[in-house]
Amino acid sequence: MGKSFKQITQEINQALVPLRKESADAMAGFNAMAKAAMASGVLSEMHKELIALGISVSTRCEGCIGFHVKALVRLGATREQINETLAVAVYMGGGPSLMYAAEVLRAYDEFRQT
Repeated sequence: MGKSFKQITQEINQALVPLRKESADAMAGFNAMAKAAMASGVLSEMHKELIALGISVSTRCEGCIGFHVKALVRLGATREQINETLAVAVYMGGGPSLMYAAEVLRAYDEFRQT
């Protein structure tokens, strides 16, 4: 088993503290963009998080997987919804995406335990 996704997200949050202080305007802009992009509209926040999860898998970003799975658990996403998202991500990204799809399920199980 790899590193804990809870640990990954905690470590990233810690590592970003200096960046948030030293590049406050840029980080505020990024946070505003994220908030606006993920707000419910025609697509629900959950649908947007599922899209972000698929992109996380296709770009092979463990940190992104951790943060988006954590948000999806908070939003009440089911394992079935996660699996359908992973099927599309693997279809679009091939074998490398399949390896990260397995990590998503590990992250989902980990975040559901809390």
